[in-house]
Amino acid sequence: MQKLLPQRYFVFAACLALFVLSLAMLWDGVVWRWLAAISGALSAVGLLDLAQHKSTLRRNFPITAHIRTFFEYFRPMLRQYVVESDTEEVPYSHAQRSLVYQRAKNVEDKRPFGTELNVYADGYEWINHSLAPAKIDSHDFRVSIGGAQCTQPYSASVFNISAMSFGALSANAIRALNEGARRGGFYHDTGEGSLSRYHRENGGDICWEIGSGYFGCRNPDGTFSEERFVENATTTQVKMIEIKLSQGAKPGHGGVLPAAKVSAEIAEARGVPQGVDCISPAAHSAFSTPLGLLQFVARLREKSGGKPTGFKLALGHPWEWFGIAKAMQQSGILPDFIVVDGGEGSTGAAPLEFTDHVGAPLREALLLVHNTLVGLNLRDKIRIGASGKVITAFDLARTFALGADWCNAARGFMFSLGCIQSQTCHTDRCPTRVATQDPSRWKKLDVPDKAERVKMFHDNTLKALKELIAASGLNHPNEIGPEHIIRRVSSTEVRSLSALYHFVKPGELIGGLPDHAVFKVFWEAARADSFAPPRTVLELHHTKMR
Repeated sequence: MQKLLPQRYFVFAACLALFVLSLAMLWDGVVWRWLAAISGALSAVGLLDLAQHKSTLRRNFPITAHIRTFFEYFRPMLRQYVVESDTEEVPYSHAQRSLVYQRAKNVEDKRPFGTELNVYADGYEWINHSLAPAKIDSHDFRVSIGGAQCTQPYSASVFNISAMSFGALSANAIRALNEGARRGGFYHDTGEGSLSRYHRENGGDICWEIGSGYFGCRNPDGTFSEERFVENATTTQVKMIEIKLSQGAKPGHGGVLPAAKVSAEIAEARGVPQGVDCISPAAHSAFSTPLGLLQFVARLREKSGGKPTGFKLALGHPWEWFGIAKAMQQSGILPDFIVVDGGEGSTGAAPLEFTDHVGAPLREALLLVHNTLVGLNLRDKIRIGASGKVITAFDLARTFALGADWCNAARGFMFSLGCIQSQTCHTDRCPTRVATQDPSRWKKLDVPDKAERVKMFHDNTLKALKELIAASGLNHPNEIGPEHIIRRVSSTEVRSLSALYHFVKPGELIGGLPDHAVFKVFWEAARADSFAPPRTVLELHHTKMR
């Protein structure tokens, strides 16, 4: 029998046998009719498995192969709710998600019975408290963005919505985010998908992100259109202009929105033809050098009417960033702000290698940008924003301690909309209607309710930040320094961030070099007129080749 019928066919054979038996017993009640229907359907599936040639697994294991598919599909959800611990971050822990849900719904977010974290594990961090806590009246912490070359400075919240495009998020998700930003008095970054009609409806403050595709300000050939830029940038709702050089999700990588997904609304927002592949190049065409970038910044700032203009980057080759810094020195053109996007940040889908292994993580990237500006005596003239897995008040405090003036969050605000981290953003089957363009799904997202949750998540997070810094004896997030945050480096040793990291002294890069390996190797060789690798890097490469 084993030779005639291998074990892998037993389920299929049993279904066939049950189907034949059920047909013979149809006259004997409803149960047999149900068995006939079920076993008949499974037998049909088995026959299709045997007949197809695309999947060897299905041909070898008719019917039973689908059990694997079932568990593969539900695996992320089962892992989240059944397998993972409260503190296991994959990519966000159950405890983190629960905290956002509680704050968004404005319900109790306190925890009894002590921490679930291992306070003696390497990497555990805390903020030192004071025996003389401060009394802070308001949690509406703000930072003024706009230097001497800006005529319309913007007073921004220290916590805002990071870049997420219409197209990646649904229409109602964009509506809810923007209305939440309006109610809460913070800004909403458009992402590179441009300023859509859904961003405009509720009038919330906008940071318009312009990527290499120049969506919303492009000519038919994909180049930058100054005329279209002026139309959008001079509207009162747009408060800041952000040039996207790269992003944490997939730095150095372009993208394609397939023709089938380029709907009439997306085509309208991006200024591209409907039903044609929408290309987002890896590099900009409006400039090709550090000096060219700063000239583009100055051009956009002027044409927007003097609004704060800067750029966002995920840090890659340090000499490229040093080239931009040197271009600031040489030209005197300064961006009003720089947003540092950590390699761990990502709302969009990206190749696994880019998600896991491309781009500097936020802490190292932020420190290098901060140190460079301090060393050039430019830090007080340029604001720094930061994004990359920032979700709690402690995340905010630690990021401020490393040099940021404000923080942005994407996935945190997605959770406030109801996202359950199903990780199906790229499939158009988002179960919570946040990341889908399917009208039958996204139209069921209740905008007024979700907008209030967006506002309350922001509000309650800043209330928690107020309590945190007040306990430390401080009055504003800009007073948090690296000496306030402590990290465990072993079971018997702890260090403050000021001791763990090297901090450049003011003006140290003017006429000298700090005792810092990256500056020693790359600073002098970096060029303001080129992003190309400096001679020292090429010489090192050729030495290895020999």
